[in-house]
Amino acid sequence: MSNLFSHCEFLISAYKTSQLPDDDGMEIAFAGRSNSGKSTTINALTNHRGLAKVSKTPGRTQLFNCFEFKPNKRLVDLPGYGYAKVPIKMKKHWEKEIDSYLMNRESLIGVVIIMDIRHPMKSFDEQMLTWAHESGLHSHVLLNKADKLNNNDTKKSLMKVTKAIAKYSSSTTCQVFSALRKTGTAELSQVISPWFDKQS
Repeated sequence: MSNLFSHCEFLISAYKTSQLPDDDGMEIAFAGRSNSGKSTTINALTNHRGLAKVSKTPGRTQLFNCFEFKPNKRLVDLPGYGYAKVPIKMKKHWEKEIDSYLMNRESLIGVVIIMDIRHPMKSFDEQMLTWAHESGLHSHVLLNKADKLNNNDTKKSLMKVTKAIAKYSSSTTCQVFSALRKTGTAELSQVISPWFDKQS
């Protein structure tokens, strides 16, 4: 795996988008449902087990967690979406802040959409794909938890999801991933590293 993300450090947690770092430089957002494994994915990518806090309870990520690997170059772990058992008021807050972030954050250059390979392409995933395509941003899909399936089912899922993605975006890439086993971390790094070379 490239060393680009190995020096990633925690920067800040924000309850609101207004509390995020100054809107300059470049950053990639990691988005997905609360049980998709976003935090574990960031830990695998950065080869830093405790960088992003992980819990067995879906919905642990209730803030925008920002990590910086080079000056003004960041990874942002978005609040989990659609699964956590939290009050309606909190869910509405998350939705409002996530929407605000995605629509207004000028330093955002791309999004990694993380799906559970056993339950891919939920409505939120489809919305993210559509938004990324219409916004002209980089986008990459991770079919996480591949360790839960055998090789044959993994290949079938990859083919099925790749075909489904094409209905929403012609530029979105897709790969199989296992944050638990760190399978696919090198490929992920190779895909998103060039995004930081220049802003699209």
